This record gives sequence, structure tokens and C-alpha cells, in this order.
Amino acid sequence: MNISKQEQRVLHELALGGSIHFDRSENGKVHAVTCYTRDGFVLSDCTLVVFQRLRKRRLIRSLSGKPYRASKLGIESVRAQLNQR
Repeated sequence: MNISKQEQRVLHELALGGSIHFDRSENGKVHAVTCYTRDGFVLSDCTLVVFQRLRKRRLIRSLSGKPYRASKLGIESVRAQLNQR
């Protein structure tokens, strides 16, 4: 599966325990996202376009309105990073 560098960065942080918090508009669609690392820092690479691509490919998921986290497929798809080995 072809995953861009931005998507890889976001998936890597999610695989390490980060989460994507979102805001919905009145019609129920997500209009703003913020990606937090497990240390509480904000990841600037996570844009609405990257979020939509990850969600469309089912690499991230949200259960019962909670923040989005990496799915099993997302964890398997991310490439190994130096601090992950």
C-alpha cells in the first residue's frame, strides 16, 4: 500500500500511542482535527486531508465517539522507525 510521508508520520505516532481529536460541524462532518502524541505534543503534519485519507483506507478508527487511534491494519502498514525497534 502506498502511504505518503505525512501519513507515515501520523500513523507512526498513532502506533506509539497517540490519538487524533476531532471537531464536528452542525451537519455531523469532521471539520477540524488535532493529532496528539503520547507525550501530549501536537503533531503539525496531521491535516484534514491526511486524516480523510487515513480514514478512507481504514488505517485509523474511532470507537463510540472517542478519539481516532491506529487500527490493526494501520499498525501493520506503518514502516519501522528507529525509536520503534
